[in-house]
Amino acid sequence: MITNQILQSSLDDLKAITRVDLGLFDLNGEAVVVTSNMQKPEGSIIVAFAESAADSQMIGSFHLLKVKEEQELIYILVAQGFGEDTYMVGRIATAQISRLIAAYKDKFDRNNFFQNLILDNLLLVDVYNKAKKLHIDTNVPRCVYLIDTGEDMGNVVNELLKNIFAAQNGDYITSVDENSLVLIKAFETGENHEDMMQVAHTITDMINTEVMINVRVGFGTMVEELKNVSKSYKEARMALDVGKIFYSENNINAYDTLGIGRLIYQLPVSLCKMFIEEIFGDHIPEELDEETLHTVNKFFENNLNVSETSRQLFLHRNTLVYRIEKLQKSIGLDIRVFDDALTLKIVLMVVNYLKYLEDMD
Repeated sequence: MITNQILQSSLDDLKAITRVDLGLFDLNGEAVVVTSNMQKPEGSIIVAFAESAADSQMIGSFHLLKVKEEQELIYILVAQGFGEDTYMVGRIATAQISRLIAAYKDKFDRNNFFQNLILDNLLLVDVYNKAKKLHIDTNVPRCVYLIDTGEDMGNVVNELLKNIFAAQNGDYITSVDENSLVLIKAFETGENHEDMMQVAHTITDMINTEVMINVRVGFGTMVEELKNVSKSYKEARMALDVGKIFYSENNINAYDTLGIGRLIYQLPVSLCKMFIEEIFGDHIPEELDEETLHTVNKFFENNLNVSETSRQLFLHRNTLVYRIEKLQKSIGLDIRVFDDALTLKIVLMVVNYLKYLEDMD
């Protein structure tokens, strides 16, 4: 909601222009914010005026006016001075404070609405009723982006995103925790995966340039109706998690390009352990060293081509063959054979998944 600091700044700005002292009081007669030379009226005067039916009243040098929000009395504004000009300044101040309260309430309500929407905390009827009240179009194609800063930089990144993705364009930004932000991006009809990926690159490039941190971005599929935004959010969450586990070299991951990583991520832990035991029996090998893992991954990248892999690793072909045969003796899989290579690829991904779950615990 609106802070006292903002209210104070508003009254100070008005005083600087009009030279009229202003004060804002609660319904119990206590001062909320006042300008520097304001002489506070007695609390009983404020309370009596708040309980009266009048919208304005002059007592001595004090012009008292009521500040309302949707017909509900919120504050009593006091303008100090004599004459019609002081009264007009009071009216202007009352109107400005009312607009500020409404604007901040609208902003708070929108943020609250989208947080509940992505977390599936709203009934279907509430989605459409509240969207109508908040003037949010329900039939615009949207995609949810989840941005993980990896550190407590949410406020800084939030402000940067607002410079590019504005509410008037149908884009909304909210937070889910101190390290993550959610962008609900509106698209034009006909835009596709390539356009969605371009938005993700814009986010990572901008944050990298302006804040000099590398963020991870996961995004879901595009949904046509507002009620399905929670589905896109869940997909973005999965894309971010799966990317961290299986595709750590990528800082952008889309839900519809997760491949086998998405399949493994959805498997029960018991099945994953059963798979490892099925491959290795009671002789599960020790963790592969960094050099071996690098060799295996490079071999996979080159489609099991020994010559090309040895060239990229700056190894003699025979040295690479020796490493592959040594690995075969250790784990019982010959990665020069497609079936064994595929099996090892899946094993490595399952092991990474199990390690991730252990670290989470």
